Amino acid sequence: MFELDQVEFSWPAGRRVLRDISLRIAPGEKIVILGANGSGKSTLLKLLNGLLLPTRGSCRYAGQALSRATLREPAFARRFRSAVVLLFQHPEAMLFNPRVRDEIGYGPHRLGLADAAQRVAHWAAELQLEALLDLPPYALSGGEKQKVALAALLALDPECLLLDEPMANLDPRAGGWLVDHLLDSPATVVVSTHNLSMAAELGRRCLILSTDGRLHYDGPVDAALRDLDLLDAANLVHRHRHRHGAIMHAHVHVHDWE
Repeated sequence: MFELDQVEFSWPAGRRVLRDISLRIAPGEKIVILGANGSGKSTLLKLLNGLLLPTRGSCRYAGQALSRATLREPAFARRFRSAVVLLFQHPEAMLFNPRVRDEIGYGPHRLGLADAAQRVAHWAAELQLEALLDLPPYALSGGEKQKVALAALLALDPECLLLDEPMANLDPRAGGWLVDHLLDSPATVVVSTHNLSMAAELGRRCLILSTDGRLHYDGPVDAALRDLDLLDAANLVHRHRHRHGAIMHAHVHVHDWE
């Protein structure tokens, strides 16, 4: 589905975020991206979604390079934008319609899908948003906005879900529903997080980005979570001192910082 070859990304001011990223993502894979804040997780997802383009190297989708030219080509852009969707880390950036029902139905209506209304009703029910359908998105809580943004993406029935910290605003029930849905879905799923306690629930393959934006690890998530030295090198665990009586010890500790 995706092929990245020696991808780098730098902002115009010169700050390099990602360095020499090469990987392949096959259809149907469930992948979790781990990394400390600032390691480039969100940037990598935006590259996969074509919102950003590499400053060096190439990113290909279904054999086609993602570039300004290809993403402006109507047939490819329509296919790509309906197949590959991105949940932003902050859902407010995605919500712009006057009502929740318009938000969920925006993509299906733009694509001219005959069952757009049925899709809105289905995903509103799945995410328990039925009572909110005629409210403006700005009036919702953070967790409700997250669910509306998710419903708007799922209503497109995408081939690939790119999710940036999707559990951050969800309550336990909604979070559990999302994990179950992602595992059961035939779609390719790429999820970023620095919540280690959720990593094994969100994917089988793990990509760990180092603090300088390199691909530090690509392999099974269970093996990564057992390797404290690997996690320590990626700044995903920390060391601090504590006392046992009169004796002071320093240990590696795993904590979630969300």
